[in-house]
Amino acid sequence: MKRLSRRDFAKATVAAGAATALGRLRILGANGRVNIGLIGCGDRAMQLWPIFLKQADVNAVAVCDVYEPYLNKAAAAVGSSVAKHRDFRRLLETKDLDAVIVATPDHWHALPTITACEAGKDVYCEKPLSLFVHEGRRMVEAARKHNRVVQTGSQQRSSPHYQKAVKLIQEGGLGAVHKITVAYTRNAMPGFKPVEELGESREQPKGLDWDMWLGPAPYVPYDPFRFLYNFRWFWDYSGGQMTNWGAHNLDIARWALGARAPQAVSGFGGRYEIRDGGETPDVQEVLYNFPNCVVTWSGREINLTREELLVFHGTNGTLNITRNGFTVTPEVWKAKRKNDKPAMEPMEMKGNGQEMLVLHIRNFLDCVKSRQRPVADVEEGHLTANMCHLGNIATRLGRSLRWDAEKEQFTGDKEASQMLSRPYRKPWTLA
Repeated sequence: MKRLSRRDFAKATVAAGAATALGRLRILGANGRVNIGLIGCGDRAMQLWPIFLKQADVNAVAVCDVYEPYLNKAAAAVGSSVAKHRDFRRLLETKDLDAVIVATPDHWHALPTITACEAGKDVYCEKPLSLFVHEGRRMVEAARKHNRVVQTGSQQRSSPHYQKAVKLIQEGGLGAVHKITVAYTRNAMPGFKPVEELGESREQPKGLDWDMWLGPAPYVPYDPFRFLYNFRWFWDYSGGQMTNWGAHNLDIARWALGARAPQAVSGFGGRYEIRDGGETPDVQEVLYNFPNCVVTWSGREINLTREELLVFHGTNGTLNITRNGFTVTPEVWKAKRKNDKPAMEPMEMKGNGQEMLVLHIRNFLDCVKSRQRPVADVEEGHLTANMCHLGNIATRLGRSLRWDAEKEQFTGDKEASQMLSRPYRKPWTLA
């Protein structure tokens, strides 16, 4: 069967979407119910989906996945009749659908989000927003053109303790902050073994549409190591821990700085020790140069030692924050004189990782009704994803790069600029 391209599908659905958008908003205003569809029903989806289903104003109407066991699991969670689809374009044809959750692998974030916007649907899209820079900008443009609410799944922005920490920093509570440390470290040795070493079959499982799973990515024969969670270690589908945990904590760093983008970036690293077939770095060091502040990212998969997920180093104190809360340790100004007086009072605040996800989902649903922009608006998700992409590009090239934030181009580096976009495998198109 011939597949419609995204462009052809959009032409057929955007008119209908526009025609019914006002009607759907009237329904929302009348009874407060949001008709939701789920695109991508894997591990992350099954963390989000139950929370959405518990919201009194959510009505689950459709689910979609290319892998039948996942599709059936998401449908069963609804506990009532729900439409099941293997192609996201069919789900977007669902009558009176208000919004969708996009919880696919990263290489499948852009096309469903853009097509949903064109069809008049709001979108909750998991982070990282995009696979490459130009893709993310198209997502922002689609949201703005069609007046859609698009929330990036950066739930830390909805947490009270992250919000308080950012406010404290922006109001000068730590003094001047000229250095931010961002990191994700663990010992994953000896790595993620290819499944044949685990005695599992390399045959394509029943109920999987592998060609559709690959979608716009280059074709390769079915590989169980690329499937499910381990897609993160391949450049065709993701960007390693940089776009996994980096997308969370670099987002908070950029938010606290109130900056769109770094002026320059340099990166080094590679997959040095973990030899399991993956491609993304097991050791990575990236430096981002912002006006008056240096942000560093340390990714390490081969040694844990100590954990510093996100630390703001101020002249008055140091703020160390995780999803469990934050602590502020005062600095003591010594200089050349004897001084034991702290520059500020110590502080701490507890956090709740599960609560922040509920709050983030609620923020999205409330914005679907109010038409306000959500706390992790698509533009913010795009700018943070850009930080991740820039770090990975600098690492792969092994050199320093200058960035023009307005043009979203590297300055004077043609090779690096070519890595800001990627071709899609036919028949999929971005433009």
